[in-house]
Amino acid sequence: MEGFIIKVNRASTDIQVANLTFAYLKEPVLKNVDFTLKRGAVGLLGPNGSGKTTLLRCLLGQVPLKSGHIEVMGLDMANKARLARAGLGWMPERGGIIPGMSGVALVAYLGQLSGMPARDAMQRAHEVLHFVGLADERYRQCDDYSQGMKQRLKLAQALVHDPTWLFLDEPTSGLDPRGRVSILELIKDLAQNKGLGVILSTHLLADVEAVCDEILVLRDGELLAREKVDAIGHEPLQVFEVEGFGNDTDFLAGLEKLGAKVTVDKRLMLVKLDMKNLLKLQATAGTVPVSGDDSVPFPAATGVRAILSVAADSGYALRRVRRRPVSLADEFYKMVEA
Repeated sequence: MEGFIIKVNRASTDIQVANLTFAYLKEPVLKNVDFTLKRGAVGLLGPNGSGKTTLLRCLLGQVPLKSGHIEVMGLDMANKARLARAGLGWMPERGGIIPGMSGVALVAYLGQLSGMPARDAMQRAHEVLHFVGLADERYRQCDDYSQGMKQRLKLAQALVHDPTWLFLDEPTSGLDPRGRVSILELIKDLAQNKGLGVILSTHLLADVEAVCDEILVLRDGELLAREKVDAIGHEPLQVFEVEGFGNDTDFLAGLEKLGAKVTVDKRLMLVKLDMKNLLKLQATAGTVPVSGDDSVPFPAATGVRAILSVAADSGYALRRVRRRPVSLADEFYKMVEA
């Protein structure tokens, strides 16, 4: 929103986590977690009980660290957590509302708790409430707010002291579809246009796809994977939906020469191709140039052309051939259920 300014003047804005293991009792909730984050939009994904909220609490310095090291914006969270929290905004899934206070009074109060003078905190409270769309409701008692308004209010609280990073725990929890889209648009604006770092902890994959540049996946307290969101679907194993009629035997034999694995799903053949091996076969045959760059995406057209060629050689008439879309959901469930 025009007129809403975030200032980031800190020398270091990175988050570094090394060998982090944490347990409330005896059983570890987090196990040897390692990562470094540059400022950007990061999705923290995992099933219930995977350690997402505990990881956020560790990053905030809300729990004592007995094993491992966390550095946030150049500050060691073992002994300088209070100083680091001046640059961190926290939006919890539950709580955060003080009954009997108006929205603007509550946000200003949180600003004062972070060290802002009362006058500056009140001015900033008006600014952030306008940004989140609560300007007309700022004098109402916050316990009378709807669920969507409460989520916006908690986002305003997290922003009032001009943080460098926002930690958001299930920010769309309990919202209807319209409210969910609205909150996600605000978060995306903060990450992309205002320059804040955002860690979005959620079990809703669509929220991550709408906002984040990359994902961290936790399972049973371990960091299972780290992926760029726009890289999903660029993996070498791709599945193609094929429908047709004719000489099945010769067509399947031709696909087998490509290294394909074929299964039948109702009227469709599902042809799984290892695109990296396919390109090597084609390079050996001289039909495509050899590339040593493994980071280059594998275009679906390459697999489609190979299947069309096999069909032509075997006299198999195709009605349909296309790559089955690969979504973040597919990849996520494949990782956590492995």
